[in-house]
Amino acid sequence: MDRPHERQATFGRNDELPPAPLGLAVWQPDRPHNLGALVRLCACWGVPLDIVEPAAFPLDDRRIREAALDYGRHARWRRFIDGDSFVAARRGQGRRLVLLSTTGPVPYHHALYGEDDVLILGNERQGVPPWVHAAVDLRVRIPLLPGRRSLNAAMAAALVLGEALRQLGWLDELAGVSAAP
Repeated sequence: MDRPHERQATFGRNDELPPAPLGLAVWQPDRPHNLGALVRLCACWGVPLDIVEPAAFPLDDRRIREAALDYGRHARWRRFIDGDSFVAARRGQGRRLVLLSTTGPVPYHHALYGEDDVLILGNERQGVPPWVHAAVDLRVRIPLLPGRRSLNAAMAAALVLGEALRQLGWLDELAGVSAAP
């Protein structure tokens, strides 16, 4: 049963494999099309998605499904009413929190990822508040040329999530499933 601070929604079924060994969280999303891209990314790789509210746009299960197009039925997501409840819930599960940040000291491809990690993606306008920077276990960044601020949030998530899944052998697992007749 859902706790008062969170609401889980699962659409469709992903019977081929259990959920991926780590998760992705989006912090107070402010662009519906990016949330849709993240839902699609997570649906394609079997990664559970945490959505930390409030969003900058009306957010309900129907809108999430619409933003994700036909991939929404394959997605697993959980909505949290605020950042405190998200951090408390994931800490209570013993999860390591990894923040994607333009100021992260560790290049994302040098970090070692674990099966209990939750990658946190800030929103495009403000990132995450300072208390989240202080609360996470690891901050990683994507190296960019000088003078470039950042990548699109969904693209950044795809890069870092892809590297984490590669390290954990999940992409090889998916390759074996998709190569089967």
